[in-house]
Amino acid sequence: MARILCDQRVVEYSVEFKLKVIDLTEKLSVTSVQIAEALGLHPIMVYRWRQEYREGKFVAQPTRRISMTKEPGEKPVISKEASEKEKSELKRLRKELAELKKENDFLKKWDRYLKEQKQPDSDS
Repeated sequence: MARILCDQRVVEYSVEFKLKVIDLTEKLSVTSVQIAEALGLHPIMVYRWRQEYREGKFVAQPTRRISMTKEPGEKPVISKEASEKEKSELKRLRKELAELKKENDFLKKWDRYLKEQKQPDSDS
């Protein structure tokens, strides 16, 4: 996101961060000042980034990062073979979860039983 360059606290923001801020100013129905305040930036900086973006100075640099969020309206790309494997894996995991829940309930009951058996002995 940001990198401090020297002792005077000069901060350099990545192009990716600047593009996200510009995207927020265009998509949300709030002012640039409000976005700047929310992000802890000076409003002039946001205005300058928007101006530089319009002038074509910001170019999205290729990245090897993968977005883990889905864009609205975007459908997942899954082959039938993969979806069948996922369905069988999901079915197996649900079955395993049910078995583990039963086992956990049994162990809780057993623990309660053992505590009840010890209690009368300590009262004597």
